[in-house]
Amino acid sequence: MVWISLSFGRRMGRVVLHGIAVYFVLFAPAARRASRAYLHKVLGRWATWRDGYRHVFSFASTIHDRIYLLNDRFDLFDVEVVGDKAVLEQLQRQPGALLMGAHLGSFEVLRAMGRGKKGLRVAMLMYEQNARKLNATLAAINPKAMQDIISLGHLESMLEVRDKLDQGFLVGMLADRSLNDDPALSVEFLGEPAAFPLGPWRMAALLKRPVFLMAGLYLGGNRYQLHFEPLADFSHVKRGDRDAAIHNAVQAYADSLARLCQLAPYNWFNFFDFWQKK
Repeated sequence: MVWISLSFGRRMGRVVLHGIAVYFVLFAPAARRASRAYLHKVLGRWATWRDGYRHVFSFASTIHDRIYLLNDRFDLFDVEVVGDKAVLEQLQRQPGALLMGAHLGSFEVLRAMGRGKKGLRVAMLMYEQNARKLNATLAAINPKAMQDIISLGHLESMLEVRDKLDQGFLVGMLADRSLNDDPALSVEFLGEPAAFPLGPWRMAALLKRPVFLMAGLYLGGNRYQLHFEPLADFSHVKRGDRDAAIHNAVQAYADSLARLCQLAPYNWFNFFDFWQKK
């Protein structure tokens, strides 16, 4: 796909992409059932095969577009940025901020904006196995596109995050999935309780940093809409008030995700039973 897309252009690559999307709609029954369950919640009606196909094709499109974004082909895309003023103003008051993302839309659009805006630097925080996979993918697509990635699971991880923040970086992480027995908090999301990991929020509280939601919504064609929303500011939260502040922040995060899902319903890329009882 990388060779086809870079040799023959995005339009030809998307022709092949349609076939790939059809294949997964037909032959990935577990993902198809999860997609239908989610779409039923967010659309307020039973999802059709057309809805399921559109859901998978939106996912495939964001992955495909990474090829061009990683090769600095920003000219191919129309990206609208919503809410970045609050982030930039925060960076003027205090260096560094945390960005909480989700498997919603494209994270690559954020890093593209970071490379495109002078002085805006973005680092990614992720589990070590995922970091190795991403580094291998980046090396295959464009070795020059290697980015600042901090691996979770090491004693020095928190120190690395703190150093990046002190240097004025935006440190982004995905906060909608937990691994293994990671502690989680159940809050309302799209009308039902869902478990969200507590680790990212405990880190934000310990680092005493402001937190913003980030999401690069795919709007079809070559259009993206990059959203930033303030969620919480742990800068002056006292130790005894942390648990309440974290609970409020997780619910605010879930509420913002739900609103963005309703704005762009085919952008939620968790193809499993997200509301399963823990």
